[in-house]
Amino acid sequence: MPQSIELNASLRSDLGTGASRRLRRPGEKLPGIIYGGGKAPQPVTLSANEFTKAMQQEAFFSQIVSVRVDGAEQQALVRDLQLHPVSEKVLHVDFLRVDADKPIHTHVPLHFVNEDKCIGVRTGGGSIAHTLVDVEVSCLPKDLPEFIEVDVVALELGQSLHLSDLEIPDGVDLVALGYGEDHDISVVSVQQPRGGAASAEDEEEEVDTEPDSSAED
Repeated sequence: MPQSIELNASLRSDLGTGASRRLRRPGEKLPGIIYGGGKAPQPVTLSANEFTKAMQQEAFFSQIVSVRVDGAEQQALVRDLQLHPVSEKVLHVDFLRVDADKPIHTHVPLHFVNEDKCIGVRTGGGSIAHTLVDVEVSCLPKDLPEFIEVDVVALELGQSLHLSDLEIPDGVDLVALGYGEDHDISVVSVQQPRGGAASAEDEEEEVDTEPDSSAED
């Protein structure tokens, strides 16, 4: 199980664009809102420092976060971040409350392992190509994985792994597969070495176009 992520927040009553700008100006506070879960939206203020540190964890954007609003704990997912167009500093954060008894939809990162031991790389000189870096899943909050591991050790040159090839934890469904076989897309593949196939073809052409000395005789 991933390490629990906790944030402290307080309700804010001073709302509006101007109020949010004043709140951010010292660089210590971050405005946000918690909504969903059949409850009224709650505008909140968070510590900008605490939030920035939490963001360094990969699981922050795919795991359930415990947000303590004036001491009352709420379970939520980070649903949206508003960033400054130049500095990319976080200006506002949206949290979506989760219900322990209702499935949630969110994206979970993929962790690719054994790339250095991959058959297609070691013996075929190929290179690993990632088509996806995360997948959308549906599950109850308690079943939400921190990541999904993708083992590429057995992949040979020209082969690929698709969504249906992934080992998914019990209680977790891949959303894309629910739409049919057409959505069983490639996740990772081993590509031919650059120039390898072309060089072989060029050599064949050179042989085929060699003048036939017997014909001249």
